[in-house]
Amino acid sequence: MEYGLIGATLKHSYSKLIHEQLYPCDYRLTELPTEADAREFMEKRPFKAINVTIPYKQLVIPYCAVLDDKARAIGAVNTVVNQGGTLHGYNTDFDGFAFLAAAHGVQFAGRRVLILGTGGTSKTVTAVAKAGGAAEVLYASRTPGAGRVSYAEALSCGAQVVVNTSPAGMYPNNEALAMDVTKMPGLEAVLDAVYNPFSTRLVQAGRAAGAKAAGGLEMLVAQAVYAAALFTGTEPQTGRIAPLAKAIFADRANISLIGMPSCGKTTIGRMLAKALGKTFVDLDAEIAKAAGKSIPDIFAEGGEAGFRDLEQQVTARFAKEGGQVLSCGGGVVLRGENVAALRQNGPVVFIDRPLELLCTGGGRPLSTDREALAAMERKRRPLYQAAADIRIANDGDVFRRAAQAAQEALHAYFGS
Repeated sequence: MEYGLIGATLKHSYSKLIHEQLYPCDYRLTELPTEADAREFMEKRPFKAINVTIPYKQLVIPYCAVLDDKARAIGAVNTVVNQGGTLHGYNTDFDGFAFLAAAHGVQFAGRRVLILGTGGTSKTVTAVAKAGGAAEVLYASRTPGAGRVSYAEALSCGAQVVVNTSPAGMYPNNEALAMDVTKMPGLEAVLDAVYNPFSTRLVQAGRAAGAKAAGGLEMLVAQAVYAAALFTGTEPQTGRIAPLAKAIFADRANISLIGMPSCGKTTIGRMLAKALGKTFVDLDAEIAKAAGKSIPDIFAEGGEAGFRDLEQQVTARFAKEGGQVLSCGGGVVLRGENVAALRQNGPVVFIDRPLELLCTGGGRPLSTDREALAAMERKRRPLYQAAADIRIANDGDVFRRAAQAAQEALHAYFGS
């Protein structure tokens, strides 16, 4: 192959998409499940240039006859260029992480920085933090060592900046929370090297704590831009980093529609999916499919609690994937776990239809009459408002207008 990426698991990598937009190439993803596989590959060196990801950023170092200063200082390589049979190792993760921090206004000067994880990426983050004037760098780890604290001790370590370099929260284990940073006083910023999902539970916790918070998509794109320059012998196209990251987000993001029963989520969702080239998913239909019975029958046999348990399982399963428009049941916001799952991969949109225009009955066990519907609306409205990134009014008979308004709002949200 000419160009590509090696790593243990690459099924959900965006690297091929990024590199093939940056320059004409055939970029291949090569999974090497074991160290033996990786060593055999490096010995054969069947490439012009490659990127390297977890867990081989240190393994490839002995195969590189030449290391750039960053790679040598950090002790990790994520880019290897084959120059006439001689392998040159580089670390563009440094530039990628520095871009991510700068893009979100994260300052390291004089700060205590806590890094979650002790692998190759943690060394990169350490180098960037120290170059930025960090007063101290600590590491949270499950194994003792110099400069390391336990995850329990980390909550009271006084760090202003927290960076996750571990796989915690990475697809498919999206539900994992690396550390509950909402309990950390004085927290200023939370950055996560994980980019799938876009907003890990850690990033969401950082935002809930009022800190600056971002996932690793911009870091991924930025390091790829710097790597592509090494591949092609050209200057880095840094002006393309932010637009490319936004384009990937817009393409791969979910759009989750919430709101009262009969507010138009299904009708509007189908229109949005068609207009935006995404897959439409009706979560209530998927719940019925998973149970093998209708929603009224689920309620009759297991009560509302049984239905909510199944709803949470189905929501988690679909929300961790991407490129979808999700039409959610009216009560999905009753559990915080559902809201966190929906928010990890894109915006949540509240379809707000006036109470007098909502329908009763129609196989909806909790809205059989106007009084029950009104009571439900009073309870849920604050939850819809708290969960939503975007509110779309649907106060007319032609739902197409609401779908168009939603589409315009989403284009603005995605920055396109």
